[in-house]
Amino acid sequence: MQKKWLAVALASALIVGVTGAVQAAGAKIGVVNTEVILRDSPAAQAAGKKLEREFSKRDKEINAAGQRLKSDIERFEKNAGTMTEQERVRKQRDLQDRDRDFQRRQRELREDFNQRRNEELQKLLQQANKVIKEIAQRDKYDLILQEAIYADPKVDITDQVLKELK
Repeated sequence: MQKKWLAVALASALIVGVTGAVQAAGAKIGVVNTEVILRDSPAAQAAGKKLEREFSKRDKEINAAGQRLKSDIERFEKNAGTMTEQERVRKQRDLQDRDRDFQRRQRELREDFNQRRNEELQKLLQQANKVIKEIAQRDKYDLILQEAIYADPKVDITDQVLKELK
């Protein structure tokens, strides 16, 4: 963990040093906050709604199965004392099997959702990078950074990227 922070600190110091040298040479610099782009852009919000629609039915089905399982477990615990040993063991195994299946389905849903979210984010990042390059060429930027630790608001072009990103 410390190595990671050291690497980030060194990279930041290098960027600050390069940025200072570039600015001293009269270069035009811009900074984009990728996190804001991924959160606030219309494309990001549309992707979020698309994923919600895509996974909502499956999520509801799994949640309903979980509620049924919970109810059946509670009923089993309430009635276990009145069951025969054989019936109790059979019912317990059935509930364990259903619980394993439920957990597997939840895990698969999370994995599928994360994969689709990553695909959508990758598309959005490609669109954003294209827009950033267009802005850089059109407005004659010498350097555009993403993810700066600190940037003066006068060099932040995030809002401009958001406006042009469709």
